[in-house]
Amino acid sequence: MSFPDLMSGPPPTRLPEDPAAAALAAGDEPRAVVRQHPESPLAWAVLAEQALADGSDDVVGYAFARVGYHRSLDQLRRNGWKGHGPVPWDHVPNRGFLRALAALTKAAGAIGETAEEQRCGEFLRDSSPEGYDALLG
Repeated sequence: MSFPDLMSGPPPTRLPEDPAAAALAAGDEPRAVVRQHPESPLAWAVLAEQALADGSDDVVGYAFARVGYHRSLDQLRRNGWKGHGPVPWDHVPNRGFLRALAALTKAAGAIGETAEEQRCGEFLRDSSPEGYDALLG
């Protein structure tokens, strides 16, 4: 009789293809893509990244990132995630979540929300060390 390895932790979560990925890759304007696919973590992450990159409004960047993060949590749970475990960077559909979480980390820091910045950074590192290195490292 064999027993499951209870110390190995949960299996990696692999999200399905983001419905907005093709439109964004084709160069469609992210606000229009969000209107077509409001459930898309990737589209919200792109909006957050743009707002943070151009310095136009850290509060708006924070809001976009938070929406992307919450859309991501919904998707993760629908795909078997139990609140922790690996979300691999090398599985491209996971990158919407990872990018939204990285944007939320940066935006939280920009508005002085230090505790959230630290928590989100640790969450990103725990979920995907490779994603952390690529996005925040």
